[in-house]
Amino acid sequence: MMIAIFVVSISWSQKFGHINSQQLLVESPLVKEADTKITEYQNTLISKGETMVKKFEGEYESYVKDREAGLLSQIQMQQRESALQATQQSIQKYEQEVQQKLAMKREELYKPILDKVKVAIDNLGKSGEYTMIFDTSTNGLLFAMEGEDLLAKVKANLGW
Repeated sequence: MMIAIFVVSISWSQKFGHINSQQLLVESPLVKEADTKITEYQNTLISKGETMVKKFEGEYESYVKDREAGLLSQIQMQQRESALQATQQSIQKYEQEVQQKLAMKREELYKPILDKVKVAIDNLGKSGEYTMIFDTSTNGLLFAMEGEDLLAKVKANLGW
């Protein structure tokens, strides 16, 4: 009787990589260009806000002078105070709009850059046969080789 032993050697190597995405973005000429555009846009928005504030300050100073000179009746003072409050609320509303507009502009300019980076990382992951690529700036996973989704099996194992 002859016993044959066969040894099967399976070589399955895993290749991991990492990148600091924050550093990549800081060094990106596209991000620098986007930041310049955002700064220019911000300056135009701030300029409009400064004009609103200067107008408010002028109206307030005029109100104080007229009130101190005794030129205003009680009703006129209340009307001017109401107008000043409305202007002040408009300025506050505009400040909130500026923040929203800047966030939207940042999203508009950064999204194509981030999409381009994602495609580059995915392509590198596939062509370089990386199993996973990690982001060292966030400890997150940027790329993973497609594999079996184990959700259903884990749920079954848990009796869910």
